[in-house]
Amino acid sequence: MTVTISSDALDLICKSAAASPDYEVCGLLLGQDDHVAQAVPCANVATEPSHRFEIDPAVLIAAHRAARNGGPAVIGHYHSHPTGLAEPSPRDAADAAPDGNIWLIAGGGAVTAWRAVAAGERHGRFDPLRLACTEGTPASERASLSRDFS
Repeated sequence: MTVTISSDALDLICKSAAASPDYEVCGLLLGQDDHVAQAVPCANVATEPSHRFEIDPAVLIAAHRAARNGGPAVIGHYHSHPTGLAEPSPRDAADAAPDGNIWLIAGGGAVTAWRAVAAGERHGRFDPLRLACTEGTPASERASLSRDFS
């Protein structure tokens, strides 16, 4: 399965992760079905932001309210692994609900896509997804952002 993301949203995720080499950045993914139209940065309110992320609950609730009132749906979230790879960690798996949401993870110069499911391939919680950028991002630029771009 392939998840598409706007080049603006992908650029925001990459720049945010690069600008925070010591702490995990995080945010919401807004869109429809398997298309990420917008990435919304959120404060990381985790007690250990260098090793964990927690999206500000007030922002999450507001995004769901906006969606109920006709705004874009919350289809997942993103976060970075400043000193790790762009793949789910055991801690991510322990924290993830098997709700089908999309997880984008930035780390090691790449961005990868995952779906949180019951009995997933990775750590029993995540299935890998292909990530494709929309809006005409050149293939050479896509390749430098993620090994999973098609």
